[in-house]
Amino acid sequence: MKAFIKENRLLLILILITVIAATVTIAARINVERENKTYDVVLDYNEIAAMAEQSDHDVSWWLSQFKKMGINKVGLTEESIITLMEDTELDVTGEVMYNITCKAGWREDYPAEFLNAIEEKGYDRFDVLVEARGKEATEFITKGIESRIDADRYIMMKSDAEHAVYCLIDGTADVTLYSELYKYMNSKKGGFAERADIESSKIMYMSLGLLPEKVKLVQDAGMNIEPRTLSYNGWNDTNYAKAVIAGYEKYGIKPDYLIVGGEAVIGYDDGIDFAKDYIIGSGIPIGMIENTTQLQNILQYGVTDVTTSSDYNAVRVFSVWDYIQYRYQYYGYEGAEEIENTLFRAVTERNVRVIYFKPFKELKDTRTYITNADEYAQMFSNLEARLEKHGFSFGQASVMRHIEPSTLLRVLVGIGAALGAVLLIRAAVPINKKLTYILCGLGALAVIAAYFVMPNTSILITAFAAAVVFGCLSVTFATAQTRFLAEQGGDAGLCKIIGYGIITLAVAVGISLIGGMMTAGPLSATSFMLEIDIFRGVKISQLLPIAWFAVAYLAFYGYGARKKHIGRLELHDIRDLMGLQIKVWMLLGLAVVGAVGYYYIARTGHDSSIEVSSMEMLFRNKLEELLVARPRTKEFLFAFPAIMMMVYCSVKKLRIFTIVFGVCGTVGLTSVINTFMHIRTPLYLGFARTGYSLVFGMIIGIVGMVIFDLLYRLYRKYLKEKVDRALA
Repeated sequence: MKAFIKENRLLLILILITVIAATVTIAARINVERENKTYDVVLDYNEIAAMAEQSDHDVSWWLSQFKKMGINKVGLTEESIITLMEDTELDVTGEVMYNITCKAGWREDYPAEFLNAIEEKGYDRFDVLVEARGKEATEFITKGIESRIDADRYIMMKSDAEHAVYCLIDGTADVTLYSELYKYMNSKKGGFAERADIESSKIMYMSLGLLPEKVKLVQDAGMNIEPRTLSYNGWNDTNYAKAVIAGYEKYGIKPDYLIVGGEAVIGYDDGIDFAKDYIIGSGIPIGMIENTTQLQNILQYGVTDVTTSSDYNAVRVFSVWDYIQYRYQYYGYEGAEEIENTLFRAVTERNVRVIYFKPFKELKDTRTYITNADEYAQMFSNLEARLEKHGFSFGQASVMRHIEPSTLLRVLVGIGAALGAVLLIRAAVPINKKLTYILCGLGALAVIAAYFVMPNTSILITAFAAAVVFGCLSVTFATAQTRFLAEQGGDAGLCKIIGYGIITLAVAVGISLIGGMMTAGPLSATSFMLEIDIFRGVKISQLLPIAWFAVAYLAFYGYGARKKHIGRLELHDIRDLMGLQIKVWMLLGLAVVGAVGYYYIARTGHDSSIEVSSMEMLFRNKLEELLVARPRTKEFLFAFPAIMMMVYCSVKKLRIFTIVFGVCGTVGLTSVINTFMHIRTPLYLGFARTGYSLVFGMIIGIVGMVIFDLLYRLYRKYLKEKVDRALA
């Protein structure tokens, strides 16, 4: 190992310079993350009202309870035809013409003057007919439609005497909502015909304004209104946007956050200029709502464009989706502990700064709310205390300061990955210094050219290359070191082997940690930290170093007993391997390894199809509660101890176990780099997580080595001779 370092001293120095470049970027990112430490909570009015209906108290009482908890913001959605029909006492109805015209004598329900007007202009089954009665209802519907929809897109007739209004809105097929496709069946269960019925229209969900009594109720409670406007493409022009803002101003509402509803930012039919100017002019950050899979943000047209145009004046929003609401008494907890855990992770691990809160529901009865106010007070109190330990405070959500690594630093990291690849080649294939320097030069030129030709793609390629190359370097070091120890420490005692194992593990993890920094450096930009952009290739970057272990093993151990040059991949190594006689136990072993590998990769990420057991989740949660960051289970319980066991087995010349533990250990070395691929997660958590895994992994590794040594001694003393005779 010393000879290899001496021979590659210049190459290692150059790589060190590129690592320093990555460290500069990492340090700048840490400063930005340290500043971004305030989170906020916004209540969903509609859900609070639904909960209040099931309780012994009204909405005002519930709002007062949440205000005592320190929450003073309420998300109030503007009314639509649907909400006026279903959630208010106003006499409003709306229906698509398809359903209306299917009824015999439907014309008798409407004034002749209105029928003549719509028949003269013409109507079709996609149109929406709205009817309102009563002064409050007619005024609200009239103002909402007239201020937000172009006059040539509707026909309206008012009857002042009856306090009634009739309106036909010109709908189209692309905004019509249908039922799911279903079949008509005959008496013999044979399929006869397929159809999908027209059920509704997006027009009926379009926002028409805030209801005055709801506004008054929230404001009388001393709480700020965060208005939610539902906008849909084709009905969302500048005129619509102006009416929306005028509605806010009418009630003296200045939002703290613009949390978009529906399909797009207001005014999107005419581009993003209106929303952008409003955001920049008012200084209100736009909200980017995290996906249900906890990966990236939901697609709402214009949100990303407005964010980038406003110099990233944005906050990530975690909506308590329905499946989160049902986690009351989840995993056997007595109350809302798992919901608390979910909110805690959103803030600490995913740069979420606004929690859009909806109340808990019964786990086994998804329509029943938990109406004990003490449960909510306890959960928010616990959450605040836990977040304080991480330096977070409750208040107006902080906006992340824009950060973007310079192209020069990114190029240097890319060159570092290229140089690392050359070093990797030299570790397995003998090449002279002249060819080494030629390869280094070509690699550096390739990186520079790539950033000149395709700068955005090169950022992702650089991060991917760094992850793979440094993962393979870490694997190579562990393999080479265990082979060196096998040559030098054959007579070493257990204590000495344990020392070898600790040093080998620490250095290998250190190389992986450098790889994590080299991977995170180019991606440490606001667009990645807010998950506007995302790094893909995580899973394949974990698999390639595992595959590289086979190459490294052949280079340092060879196959069989003919290894001549340690550290070189020789032709006879590959030839001997290709001539291997396949046995049943090998196929079974390969199947087991394949199954474990699939399980390991499939479990990676929040969109995994494999669920973690309740027992493991409880264990994870307890670690998360006690430590600064939860160490990765596969690292400290499985992979890191395996590296130490690999050292023991190599010294004791146990080749099969050396291979098995080597493959297992490789999983942990790639996992360290994977930790830093999650760019949204603050860096201090990544360093803490790796540190805990290393310490705990060493402890478990020592215990494992002691137990394995005891079993090995018993085997040599009592069983080895019998096994040898049986195989003779």
